[in-house]
Amino acid sequence: MTTIYAARWILPVSAAPIENGAVAVEAEKIVAVGSFNEVSQKYGDASIREFKHAAIIPGLINSHTHLELTAMRGYLENEESNFFAWLRKLTVARLERMTQEDILVSATMGACEALRAGVTAVADASDSAAMSMLAINEVGLRGIVFQESFGPDPRLVDRQLAELKVKVLALRQNESELVKVGVSPHAPYTVCGPQLEQISDFAISENLPLMMHAAESAAEDLFLREGSGIFAEGLAKRNIEWTAPRKSAIQYLRERKILETKPLLAHCVRLDDRDIEILNETGAKVAHCPKSNAKLGHGRAPFARFLDSGLSVGLGSDSVASNNTCDILEEARFAALVARSDAAISPADVLKAATLGGAQCFGLSGTVGELTPGAQADLAIIALDGPHQVPCYDPMAVLIFASSGRDVVMTVVAGKEVYRDGQVVGVDEERLKARMREIAKKLGR
Repeated sequence: MTTIYAARWILPVSAAPIENGAVAVEAEKIVAVGSFNEVSQKYGDASIREFKHAAIIPGLINSHTHLELTAMRGYLENEESNFFAWLRKLTVARLERMTQEDILVSATMGACEALRAGVTAVADASDSAAMSMLAINEVGLRGIVFQESFGPDPRLVDRQLAELKVKVLALRQNESELVKVGVSPHAPYTVCGPQLEQISDFAISENLPLMMHAAESAAEDLFLREGSGIFAEGLAKRNIEWTAPRKSAIQYLRERKILETKPLLAHCVRLDDRDIEILNETGAKVAHCPKSNAKLGHGRAPFARFLDSGLSVGLGSDSVASNNTCDILEEARFAALVARSDAAISPADVLKAATLGGAQCFGLSGTVGELTPGAQADLAIIALDGPHQVPCYDPMAVLIFASSGRDVVMTVVAGKEVYRDGQVVGVDEERLKARMREIAKKLGR
């Protein structure tokens, strides 16, 4: 059975916009993209889903998030000026106050929010990766769930690695066509050098994608370059020795073999030109999270330089604990505007980062991120007729500079309509919201 999705505008990303166009879908794949007349004539017996004043785009890709932290939306506002205190409060809440069922509810609510905002794939870093995988599979998202690993003490490396291997083995039993497993050594200040090397070897031997937070904050930079600051003080209190490598995060990760995995690195705020060259030379990718970087006061990543260098760059929301929304259209607008003090970032540039760039970060180029025959049918359909969107001289500009996830009317993953008519299909969102309020009472402030 063929379904034709028709709209005023089709924005394929890898090709020019099509006015009064259509996308034909059979099973999980796109079979045709073109004008409505051409596509409808070719598939005369197809079911037609018509969206008049709307744009159909490739499904948006969130290249860095933490769905398990959705219950902490707004929970850490008072700690945002102190990154160490922010991390500590988050960690205590997750490990000591939330049950595994709480975390599953939190991740499922986050996955629903993603679908509502036109997101069809997520790169999710999670300490409780089993819960995140359950949530993503339940709602019908595509994604990679990266099992986090922590371990600043080199004396415990073997134990930490053994625990990671057990978790990954269990997770692989629940992989599906849509959801795969990866590994995530959390950050240079939470995972020691020897453990980074062992995780790199493990990822390469098992063909696992690797994601890591890197070059995110001034505190991290101070820790690596001078061996001082809040992270070094924290290790000293735990009698953990630390000798600073006295180099940038990117140079340190190359030394510790992480870049051999061609990783996806989140944030990358504090980079110089040589660091960007190293990322390109090693095939590393970047998840650009401009709103989270700004909200936590970490600074502004050189997004324009990333694009100019040809680096693979996707957009990420990070968790709603540091962003408050999982809205990649909003992220795209913010990314474009903030970067314009360096270079003119066009709506097309930033939409590409939010779709095709994310696909490159996932290793899924040619599969998702563009509307083209043979690709997976991951679509977002976005209304363009709201009071805040008319008149529409340029659909790409309206999409990026006037629209948000709230304008999404349908989300399709692998040919399945997973969000439509204002509801995530097959999910009791009212029950989830009630449980989220219960979790919030438990966490308090």
